[in-house]
Amino acid sequence: MNANLLGFTHPRVQRLRRLVGRRSARLEENAFVVEGAKVVTEALASGWRIEALYVVGGTQDQLIERALADGISVYDMAPGVMERISDTVTPQPILAVVEIMTTVLDTLRPALTDGGFAVIGVDVRDPGNAGTLVRSAEAAGACGVVLCEGSVELTNPKTVRASAGSLFHLPVVSGPGVDSVLRTLGAMGVRRWGTSSARQDAPIDYTAADLSGPTAIVVGNEAHGLPRGLDLDGYMTIPMAGRSESLNVGVATAVLCFEAARQRRLV
Repeated sequence: MNANLLGFTHPRVQRLRRLVGRRSARLEENAFVVEGAKVVTEALASGWRIEALYVVGGTQDQLIERALADGISVYDMAPGVMERISDTVTPQPILAVVEIMTTVLDTLRPALTDGGFAVIGVDVRDPGNAGTLVRSAEAAGACGVVLCEGSVELTNPKTVRASAGSLFHLPVVSGPGVDSVLRTLGAMGVRRWGTSSARQDAPIDYTAADLSGPTAIVVGNEAHGLPRGLDLDGYMTIPMAGRSESLNVGVATAVLCFEAARQRRLV
């Protein structure tokens, strides 16, 4: 660990600010920031490349010792610096810079053709919902997630936090066009279920949809749902008992993923 504390004007600290605040910086440097002991621990356990850890001055624990043992640089930050970097109300005392790993759609092919299921996000723009989507998919046993073109980036700090570390343990494909994704999945023999509350889509109750074989659960934008004209095999819906017309996409994805998991337990 470095003996000198990093102040706010230090070049490393200024780089952290850019990575937290600017998507263009993350793409240019192929790196992103992970905040908090839990998510940093998941990153260390995952095999992703950790460039460096940054901690509040004086912080010492097993996580720091593990990073040093793995040859990862650890830097102490001066008092008050972490608060000026983080975009959260209560900043965490530790963060890491992680190299972005690129995953392609074909990575999911073996698991899908073997009967797995994946979640396809279409124009999912809210970073909290996107992170929850990834977390729910991983918890339910999905083989992967695809965040299609127009969706928020996986490395957005709010998405990273909402995923609670799941992004390090589940293949997530970012950026492909939805039409290409659905066409490829169809060619794999994957059944593509869209989600909808619209009557014209004639959706069936999600518990009646067959999610037990190779399946893609396709979820849409928080406000507008899925665009019209997608190449889907059918639509399903989550019936509402109250006055709400729909759930937000993060919650809806959790419900559908665990229904897919339930059906698999019965096979």
